Amino acid sequence: MFSHTLALLIAVPLFAAFFTPLARRISRKFMNLWVIFSLGISEFLVLVLAKNVIKGDIQVYSLGADFPALTSPDGFPIRIILQADAIAVFMALISVFIALLVGVYSWRFMEKEKSRDKYYTLLLMLTAGMLGLIFSGDLFTMFIFLELLSIASCGLIAFYIHKGESSEAAFKYMVISAVAGLMILFAVGLLYAQYGALNIGALAAAIDFTFLDITALAFLVAGFAMKCGAAPLHLWVADAYGEAPVPVSALLVIASQVSLYALFRICFTLFGVSSAIGIIAWLLIILGVLSMFIGVTMAILQTDIKRLIAYHSVSQVGYMLLGIGVGLALLGNMTSYGIRAMEGGIFHIINYALYNTLLFLAAGALIYRTGVKDLNKMGGLAQAMPFTTIFFLLGSLAIAGLPPLNGFASKLLIYESVFRFNPLLSIIAILVSILTLASFIKVFYLAFLGPKPTEFKEIKEVPKSMGLVMGVLAFLVILFGLFPNIVVDNLVSPAAQSLIEQFQYISAIL
Repeated sequence: MFSHTLALLIAVPLFAAFFTPLARRISRKFMNLWVIFSLGISEFLVLVLAKNVIKGDIQVYSLGADFPALTSPDGFPIRIILQADAIAVFMALISVFIALLVGVYSWRFMEKEKSRDKYYTLLLMLTAGMLGLIFSGDLFTMFIFLELLSIASCGLIAFYIHKGESSEAAFKYMVISAVAGLMILFAVGLLYAQYGALNIGALAAAIDFTFLDITALAFLVAGFAMKCGAAPLHLWVADAYGEAPVPVSALLVIASQVSLYALFRICFTLFGVSSAIGIIAWLLIILGVLSMFIGVTMAILQTDIKRLIAYHSVSQVGYMLLGIGVGLALLGNMTSYGIRAMEGGIFHIINYALYNTLLFLAAGALIYRTGVKDLNKMGGLAQAMPFTTIFFLLGSLAIAGLPPLNGFASKLLIYESVFRFNPLLSIIAILVSILTLASFIKVFYLAFLGPKPTEFKEIKEVPKSMGLVMGVLAFLVILFGLFPNIVVDNLVSPAAQSLIEQFQYISAIL
């Protein structure tokens, strides 16, 4: 069975999604257990895969072959091939772990919704889409799973269909996803027309960096940048994150990170060292700076707690683009600080996933008990909800990059390495962190301090399952901040090296 782990990782959530409506016919409790069990199996499979891949091996799986490792029977890959290297496993670990926590959190948060079977079906399809995109070894399969991810996300954003805002947010997301998808499909067509191949490894070995190749690269970068919510292509983020059910908002954050992974895969593995990569690297750096600045300034103006966190999500994507962009700029002459910049950007992916999910779920706890999202209508909740208060405070300090939490650990790597590349970029990143702290000081005061509205007299702490999920995230936020080397040495550094070592990826396929 373990030789088929890659295929099972995609098949399990897809299978579970189609059987969730049948599980609902048995009972709601059985449906909940079915979803969590399915996500638990996926988590187990990712851990099994990671045990071998993180050491430096690349695992491949060729669908329809006599045996899974047979990728090129005639010296050229002709089948759909799944691949797993350290960066892919790193992203899969994050995606499935957050999906599992979201499933547990949704048990009580969504208990009053009549269409929970539809909700869970879409949630599992979204998980399958993320895993399929991560492990895709060819561009067209990557596009197919991106579309699956987009369709499931659109349905989840529009889940509260009776609210006009949800429909509008889903429509915006659908339009952006359609435009991004068309760009990516057009780029895939350009590459296939020239080389007669779709496999990433085969294309990377054959690519000549012609004008059409550079055009395809531009379309791929633009398409995936739109999907990951980088400024100025971020216009869908606040509406989508703000109007979706709270657990979905947390999972959409991870879905955007998967698109960011695809962007990095295209730049490093497919195109590698070329004359155009320097321009693309600076484009990523500029997008990173714009995302940081626009995201944090827009967040300061918000009074809706979910939209505020959504704009901070845009800002945090900027840090990852900055770190990876600096690494890409130095790819042809990689230095120690170039590698550290990449490690900082990749480390920030997992840290961002943890504290941003914690912030969304803590905000969801407030909405679950108060029924409002407007910060001006909250207040005095610290005494009634002490654990949620602590969890939200930890998430706020982590996203602002204060020690000894995980956000500080990854941001410090970015600050130090980027400073050696260009001091101005590092100074901008530090100023954005200061503004982020100021924004969350306002949020904490409005929501948890001050006078309590009279209608909040009966407010109490959230159910234990929701508190447990936030507690796990808070524990990891502290653990990764106190012992960052555990994560960097065992997960982040292998992931960064797998992006840099293009020829190892090509040889595993060919």
